[in-house]
Amino acid sequence: MTTTDSSPAPPAPQGKRARRLGDVFFANAARGSGVLILAILAGVALFLVIQSTDSLQANTANFFTTEKWDASTREDPAFGVAALVFGTVLAAGLALLLATPVAIGIALFIVYYAPRRIAAVLGYVVDLLAAIPSVVYGLWGIGFLVVQLAPFYETLERYLGWIPLFAGPVSTTGRTILSAGIVLAVMILPIITAMSRDVFYQVPQPHREAALALGATRWEMIRTAVLPFGRPGVIGGAMLGLGRALGETMAVAMILSPSLVISPNLLQSGNQTIAAHIALQYPEATGYGVSALIAAGLVLFAITLIVNMGARFVVARRKEFS
Repeated sequence: MTTTDSSPAPPAPQGKRARRLGDVFFANAARGSGVLILAILAGVALFLVIQSTDSLQANTANFFTTEKWDASTREDPAFGVAALVFGTVLAAGLALLLATPVAIGIALFIVYYAPRRIAAVLGYVVDLLAAIPSVVYGLWGIGFLVVQLAPFYETLERYLGWIPLFAGPVSTTGRTILSAGIVLAVMILPIITAMSRDVFYQVPQPHREAALALGATRWEMIRTAVLPFGRPGVIGGAMLGLGRALGETMAVAMILSPSLVISPNLLQSGNQTIAAHIALQYPEATGYGVSALIAAGLVLFAITLIVNMGARFVVARRKEFS
């Protein structure tokens, strides 16, 4: 005959119970933070949609294809974001095209080529550049850069004017979409460099040593082991920089002339971005003008959201492939 032990189980140790409570609290806090982010994003989108509805319903022009912007009257408002979207994408694309190769080169130099002390100093300088306000970049661009670039633009038009991107007449002031793209490239350079540098530091040591053991040079090691491993991080940093370039306001508003033109020419004045247009027009906007500017902000919000979702998709696919 067998007997069962009916004595109660020993209580859990106090330390283990505390750890369980900490795990539950941290999990709930993390889940709540994620839900809060989604709620804020949805709230911003809902606000933009509600506030822009009146102007979109009263608009007598096609909002997505019209280049002009006349939302000052309630009787016959006619406005569109075609020129603004074109200028926004062009300026941000130029900035990304100019900044990404330079940022990757700086990050590789800091991690694999520079002596330790120089690398530390360069790292501090890169982090410091990311903290400079955009209005300072705008002052530098309008007060120094455009003056220095004006003669270069004339030379560029003289030798490459047969290419539509560099055809004349050249702006004598230097306040062109290319100047804005260069300023934006300088602004996003620290972001892409910092992300790329951190990713390159995380390349496994055995990968690098295996490439060198097989007789690869330093550049071949970087090309075959470092860049493939760090590509998702570089793409993520580039998309973060692109997000800042898309939404940059003051620096672009100080450089570009306030006009709405769809022109691929990089050496002429006339293009404008959504963020800069909102900043310039909002102080004097009334009535449907305010709602129209909010509608333009809704378009910029959608563009930024699409870009970030596309970047996440590319990075996820690359990680899965690796």
